[in-house]
Amino acid sequence: MAALPVIDVGPLVAGTGPVAPVARAIDAACRDHGFFSITGHGVDEGAQTRLEAAARTFFALPEDEKAAIAMPRGGRAWRGWFPPGGELTAGVPDRKEGLYFGAELGPDHPRVASATPLHGSNLFPERPAELRRAVLDHIAALTDLGHALARGLSLALGLDQGWFARHLTADPLVLFRVFHYPPSPAAEVPDATAWGVGEHTDYGLLTILRQDEVGGLEVRTATGWIDVPPAPGTFVCNLGDMLDRMTGGRYRSTPHRVRPASGVGRLSFPFFFDPGWETEVRPLPLAGPVPPDDARTRWDRTSLRTLHGTYGDYLLGKVAAVFPALGGEALS
Repeated sequence: MAALPVIDVGPLVAGTGPVAPVARAIDAACRDHGFFSITGHGVDEGAQTRLEAAARTFFALPEDEKAAIAMPRGGRAWRGWFPPGGELTAGVPDRKEGLYFGAELGPDHPRVASATPLHGSNLFPERPAELRRAVLDHIAALTDLGHALARGLSLALGLDQGWFARHLTADPLVLFRVFHYPPSPAAEVPDATAWGVGEHTDYGLLTILRQDEVGGLEVRTATGWIDVPPAPGTFVCNLGDMLDRMTGGRYRSTPHRVRPASGVGRLSFPFFFDPGWETEVRPLPLAGPVPPDDARTRWDRTSLRTLHGTYGDYLLGKVAAVFPALGGEALS
């Protein structure tokens, strides 16, 4: 069984030590897989444990209590809780419930004041009270990690370390999700349609994922689907559509999916480090052959080569497909 590469990104995070070997490893992983795991990330394990404990407490609450922070209450900010089946992938309801968070922005922030979709304050439950601090601390830590990994991506592409920060991520759009996959009956697990979330790619630049110990993440490779088992002390990183676009497919946004486990629930914590809302992601003038457009084989049949407009434009189109009701409000 193939395995994803594991990269120690400590030199990028610390800002000391040789970064060229790290950049070469990132480049190889992005070209071969579009997925890799990282160590040396510097994110406190105790804080992650507290986040996971608070999330488990929340998802064990009665549904009517969770509904006090349901996503419609978040309006255009696109924040809050959705119930199992409330999110769609390729038009099919996912077998998960979740919490949506983002950068905590007050009413005086210019984008909040102008009612820009996906910007605003988060919705937090009354209990567990500790979830608020745990979420905000995690967003801050992974935003810092995202900037460090962006420096590595810049070097991997033959650019200077600050290229991403100047052109894409000076003011990144950061979104954070906590997903709970309820346990599936044993009889359903072999069923190929019984996905926690079906085949998809991520929309933005880079996803940084913490898994719990259950597993279930699967990645499509050139030789077929492989499992990505959880490993203590690591994050799983994968590329989004915008990095695929800007590299002309040299770095692919790799399809992945989640198969729910039998008899046990699963938590996952994806953090999305994306281009700025008003950033237009353009192809880089990279040397070497350009891979063929993969639109006909992509899960959504979308050509990333023909996109135009800002990242915010692209993301809003995706929102409309994932949450049709909220997407319609955001696009109106």
